[in-house]
Amino acid sequence: MGSLLPADSSSSSPTGLVCDPAYRDHDTGAGHPERPARVDAVIQGLHRSGLLEHCRVIAPRVATETELLRCHTPGYLQRVRDDIEAGRDHLSTGDTAIGPGSEAVARLAAGGVLAAVEAVMAGEVRNAFAVVRPPGHHAGSCRGMGFCIYNNVAIAARALQTLPTIERVLIVDWDVHHGNGTQEIFWSDPSVLVFGSHQSPLYPGSGAAAERGGGAGEGFTVNLPVPAGTDGDALVDLWRRQLPEAAAAFAPDFVLVSAGFDAHRRDPLGDLGLGDDHFAALSRLVVEVAERHCGGRLVSALEGGYDLEALASAGAAHIAALMQR
Repeated sequence: MGSLLPADSSSSSPTGLVCDPAYRDHDTGAGHPERPARVDAVIQGLHRSGLLEHCRVIAPRVATETELLRCHTPGYLQRVRDDIEAGRDHLSTGDTAIGPGSEAVARLAAGGVLAAVEAVMAGEVRNAFAVVRPPGHHAGSCRGMGFCIYNNVAIAARALQTLPTIERVLIVDWDVHHGNGTQEIFWSDPSVLVFGSHQSPLYPGSGAAAERGGGAGEGFTVNLPVPAGTDGDALVDLWRRQLPEAAAAFAPDFVLVSAGFDAHRRDPLGDLGLGDDHFAALSRLVVEVAERHCGGRLVSALEGGYDLEALASAGAAHIAALMQR
């Protein structure tokens, strides 16, 4: 299977791109919305927009057991392996489709985000977009949910915190679905601020504004649930009113983005009114936050987005904003 990227696309650039043909090898079955064509759509959108040739390509790596165990229990990791070896088509923890290669690809997805983080920390790129699958924000410490096996962004946050210069990590999530797994993993942790919007009511049924974290982590979870039909201007305005203030109080050392594009008005799994310009505006906002507080250090990871044309164009708008174009 050929590369998704042109051979000369690794030219000098402040923005990195993680992608690999192996991300196609997570087989979710015929007709499933989280399908291999999603990664192709993003790359094709970048190509059509003329942005692909300006990206610095970052090769993904496989996440280690130690890295996964910072967010997931040993029993859950074993269950994923056991379910796949048993030939199941869904994880026994819930509704996550799997195939023979899914565990290996899920490790590569988590490792792709880790590789992006490492490139930013090494100063090779200012920021990066990891076009990975399966997505991760529904995966909790001991359960896969939705279309998620391992929580890619959470694993990256914990890896960052092993570095002496990184204490506080801001995770923002604009997927149409609430990132319940990310919320659960960091519920009691004041060193990670989890901030996001989502349509409500909608799968997975969590994410009320009253869910603010617990114990030492109370106040470090910020949920912005919005009703079906909310238009993009209103949602962007909500973020502009709340994120800068929350980020200023928290003072992050790194920003991670769960970049779902299923809040797009064309997406079949949601009912919000965002267009490409709104994803560009959200992206510029988080870039501004990263520049203000942590030297621009930011990595985004693909979450949802199931209309291929919308995913292609919104993904291009996102990376254009990372490039400040």
